[in-house]
Amino acid sequence: MNVCVYCSSSESIDAAYVTLAAEVGTRLAAAGHGLVSGGGRVSMMGAVARAARAGGAHTVGVIPEHLVPLEVADTDADELVVVDTMRERKRAMDERSDAFLALPGGIGTLEELVEMLSWSQLGLHRKPIGLLDTGGFWAPLVDLLDHMTAERFVSVDHRRLLLAADDPDALLDAMAVWDAPPVARWLERREET
Repeated sequence: MNVCVYCSSSESIDAAYVTLAAEVGTRLAAAGHGLVSGGGRVSMMGAVARAARAGGAHTVGVIPEHLVPLEVADTDADELVVVDTMRERKRAMDERSDAFLALPGGIGTLEELVEMLSWSQLGLHRKPIGLLDTGGFWAPLVDLLDHMTAERFVSVDHRRLLLAADDPDALLDAMAVWDAPPVARWLERREET
């Protein structure tokens, strides 16, 4: 499967996160997966792409024109797609991906992850979504989702849309065999319109 990886392009983060991203890229390639990324070659984004390519994975980078000088475009990508806007970037990444994987990251990573969860809840896609929670980085988010579920703002089936694990291999294995929970309520609404 082609796995879209959301992660940081910040160069101010701890080097351990960059090492983690490289490990994920290596494991993606070893499992025979391709990589779709945000098209930058710095920090975690660059590390995951370089490691995936080094392992033989096909890499696709999607970057908006205005970020090319800021994120230093991954010109070594097998395919580098330069788009006009962030919305086009997200659409292109979604269309080229069979699964989504969020590594530790900032506001952009969180926004992309939550958007894919929302779209899955609405039945707009049926692709697995993984959260690599190494070192408990995402534990507050997982706790929040569990709280939202306990308070019935999120259904149990919708809570199951997000797979979380602290081990990349276990998470990728779970994503590869994941079967989407039913969201018939939303699908039926879409069919009625």
